Amino acid sequence: MIAMAKPRVFDVTTLPGFTFIAILAFVLLYAPIITLVIYSFNGGDSVNQWGGFSLEWYAVAAKNEAVQDATARSLIIAVWASVISTTVATMAALGTTRRGKFTGQTMIYVIINQPLMVPEIVTAVALLIFFSSVKVATGYTGLGYLILAHSAFCIPFAYLPIKARLEGMDTAMETAAADLYATPWQTFRYVTLPLLLPGVIAGAMLAFIISLDNVIITEFVKSAGQDTLPTYMLGQLRRALTPEVNAISTALLALTVLILTVFVFVTKKRD
Repeated sequence: MIAMAKPRVFDVTTLPGFTFIAILAFVLLYAPIITLVIYSFNGGDSVNQWGGFSLEWYAVAAKNEAVQDATARSLIIAVWASVISTTVATMAALGTTRRGKFTGQTMIYVIINQPLMVPEIVTAVALLIFFSSVKVATGYTGLGYLILAHSAFCIPFAYLPIKARLEGMDTAMETAAADLYATPWQTFRYVTLPLLLPGVIAGAMLAFIISLDNVIITEFVKSAGQDTLPTYMLGQLRRALTPEVNAISTALLALTVLILTVFVFVTKKRD
């Protein structure tokens, strides 16, 4: 008998130059970030000339009232945006997964994820035009516009992990609850929501990060005196660049890494 040859399994790591390209990609991605973090501890006044190790610019940023106001404003907007977008995304995910196939389902999926497919500048201009008309009609110029704008933009980021969690959930327990005469609300509250909670938390954290770091939509929608931390930093870059910007960037980076670490643990599959 002639022995059958085993099929060769394609492995991208065996391609020539894979290791070099992978290392180069990591260097190009992280070398600028590492440089930023190092120079955030620069004791000199220059952003690119080392003047000794110091925490001076962290202290300067912490005492800067403009930074304090921008940070508080960013956190308020991000918290509200994550709550609103996650609530809407959860309802949308339930409506598109906990039912059979229906006409227009693909179109609804496209509409929900529209902010991911359209350049952000287009969304920003559209929101600017819409909210400008509302401001003229109502006279209101508060943070509500930024919260709504960020919420709309963050919905697909919250929707994707929630939808993925729902699609991976076994419906047997929900069916059992219905067989035991639980109402749809009781089934959702005591069965679906507890099982869905890791996806909801993951979606909320992603929405929070996206809102906290957003620049383009904020720059177009905000009114005078409504700078968030990213737009404040952008304004500083246009004026006088100091290591204070490096310190603020490093603090934002640390917060983002912390949230993403929690995100990984929350979404990690358990047996």
